[in-house]
Amino acid sequence: MKQKVLIAGGSGSLGLAIADHLSDQGFEVFVLTRSYQPKMVYEQIFWDGKTPRAFVNDIFKGSILINLAGELVDRVPTKENIELLTTSRVEPTRVLAEFSAQFGKPKLWLQMSTLAIYGDAGEQLLTEESPPADRPAQMAGVAKAWEAEVNLNLADRLVIMRTAVVLQPNTPALNRLVTITKMFMGGQVGDGRQWFSWIHHRDFLKAIDLLIKEEVKGIVHITSPEPLRNKDLMALLRKVLNKGFALPTPKIAITIGAWLLFRTDPQLALTGRRAIPKKLQSQGFVFDHSELEESLIDLLK
Repeated sequence: MKQKVLIAGGSGSLGLAIADHLSDQGFEVFVLTRSYQPKMVYEQIFWDGKTPRAFVNDIFKGSILINLAGELVDRVPTKENIELLTTSRVEPTRVLAEFSAQFGKPKLWLQMSTLAIYGDAGEQLLTEESPPADRPAQMAGVAKAWEAEVNLNLADRLVIMRTAVVLQPNTPALNRLVTITKMFMGGQVGDGRQWFSWIHHRDFLKAIDLLIKEEVKGIVHITSPEPLRNKDLMALLRKVLNKGFALPTPKIAITIGAWLLFRTDPQLALTGRRAIPKKLQSQGFVFDHSELEESLIDLLK
């Protein structure tokens, strides 16, 4: 009998990549989604993210649950948008906790989270033992509220995946970096010293494999072991995209451009985290794409 995998928020690019990856390995994949995708090959279970659905009963107990539910972060940080980012994560996670209480615990609960929970961490080297930001704002606050909805009693084994920026072709995170570089705005942001933690999407999928197979639990950093500063990130982008020198972009220009031109949060570029995957490495995990230059060449070829 195939192991059942239930992916909440599985209709996005990362969710579909996970679904394809696990299906290829023989898992039976189900997708919990707010919007039906006519071309999706996996069984879709419609839900609003707010109320339990009784027919999940036969799937939930003993399954592998992967909770990715949440609206895209790439938006301006208005009060309404921050509330949307929070509720779109907190409410589905709360309902999944109700599923666990009503229908029986999943075998494994993989809970998506973000390294942004550490706020603007400066030079601090972040491991799984590092505390979240003292005064969480914006995405740090969203992440803290998100993680607060899960606890060890919800599954036989719970993993909270504090995830770096996942670099995947044709997705907002990578497309934004490529776009600004091609528009000759590929210079460092501000002083360029803020740290950039990242992971190649194939290493992300490989990490999922390890978390399923090994008895890892609790907080796990899903990130490359080689974070780098913004100035080095932008230099590599210019090199890979064959762009010459670009002037630094002042903080005020980033703030104005993010709000008016790109309709996104300037803090995504102005803040950073220097995180390492201590738990993954303690399990012997070997990254196939640990160097950013090689990864960018692979992703953009």
